[in-house]
Order: sequence, then C-alpha cells, then structure tokens
Amino acid sequence: MTSPNKKGTGLEDALAIASSKNGKRFRKFVWYFLTYVFGRFYCKVNGVGKEYLDTTNPVIVAPTHRSNLDAPLLVTLNPRMFHFLGKESLFSPRAFGWFMSALGGIPISRGAGDREALKAAQTLIEEGESIVVFPEGTRQKGSKVGQVFDGTAFLAARTGARVIPVGIAGTEDALPSGSKFPKRTQVCCVVGEPMELSNPEGGRVSAPQRKNFSDDLAVRLQEVFDEALARNNS
Repeated sequence: MTSPNKKGTGLEDALAIASSKNGKRFRKFVWYFLTYVFGRFYCKVNGVGKEYLDTTNPVIVAPTHRSNLDAPLLVTLNPRMFHFLGKESLFSPRAFGWFMSALGGIPISRGAGDREALKAAQTLIEEGESIVVFPEGTRQKGSKVGQVFDGTAFLAARTGARVIPVGIAGTEDALPSGSKFPKRTQVCCVVGEPMELSNPEGGRVSAPQRKNFSDDLAVRLQEVFDEALARNNS
C-alpha cells in the first residue's frame, strides 16, 4: 500500500508504506525539515555520541521521555529509519495514517495490551528494523529517570538487538505536557554506548537477568540524561 488514499493499518501495511518510493520521499522531506529548519532555527539540537546510531544492525533506541518532541527531534540525529509504536487512533483519517506510517509509525489496535505491542516490536526487529522504545513508558517530569519497565530488556533478550540509551534535555521546556505549541529553545541529546543483553552461560535470558539489565539501563539513562542537562545548561 503506497497511497494516502488506501487504508494503512497493521504492521505489514505500515512497513509497505515506509518502504515505498513515495513513503521514502515524504520521510526524507520531513527529516530535512526537522533537521535543517525546525532543529536548527527553532529548537536547536545538539547531538553528542551520534556515531553510536550509525550502524546497519537493528537496534533498540531507548531515550528518556519528557515531551512529545522527544521522538521527532531524536530522529534528526541520524537519517536512518527508526520505527515507533502508536495508538491506532493516531493513524486516522486514512491520509494521516499514511503520513504516520511513512515516518516509521506502527499502529497498535485499541485494546491491545503490552504483550501485543511487544510482539509487534519483536517482529520489527527480527525483520531487521530498528525501533524507538521509551523505557520509562509515559512522559515523566523533572531530572530524575523514572521506573524503567521490563519491555526494553524483554525485546533485547528475545532479539539480541543492542539497546542504545539516550538522554534528551530541553524538550520538557520546549513542549511540556498539556502544551499545544513548542517554545523556541535549545535541546541536547546525549547518545550512550550500546548495551547488550545475553546469558553468559548460553541459553535463554532469565527473568532475574532481565531485571538486572533494566536496573543497569536506568543507571545509564540517568548518566546520559545528567550529561545532556549539564550541556544544555552550560
């Protein structure tokens, strides 16, 4: 499905739109706009450690989450495709659904639980795609990293994909929860070294190992977030 006039719901349809010629053209246009217009003259983005995103292997990008600007500004750090999961309601009407899919969005049907969302994310990674997953879940406030949920570790254990922690500072001031329009400000994204989860003894990764990984990820997220905040305030 490669046209905004056709219904673009579901994983296969979304991937088909994203890989189509028109979908690639549209995403390239949006990436250039966010990078060289919005991200330079409105919300100036300073990226540190961007080289960690420069890989052809599928990865799980795990950023802090303070604003709806986090994902759009994060993708300006690298031109490769990063997919994200979104509520199915965000993909309607049909034309808007096509736009969302072209930008890497994957619709999750209403009523789908965490297991269905994780299954869709796992399928994406196993097909060689990279995905953005917010370990804290919903948007948080302040300078302290919230609880890191098990989903990121679950995906890393099931797929073998590396997890890349990212601290994003400045977006909470630019577009806090409840705001409709962003304020002109500076944003800093600090990309940390990739993390890998595996069982050193071989075999399946255990639940306690996933828990330890999530704890380590929380520490690494706080480190890159602290650095991003410090750089943004300097």
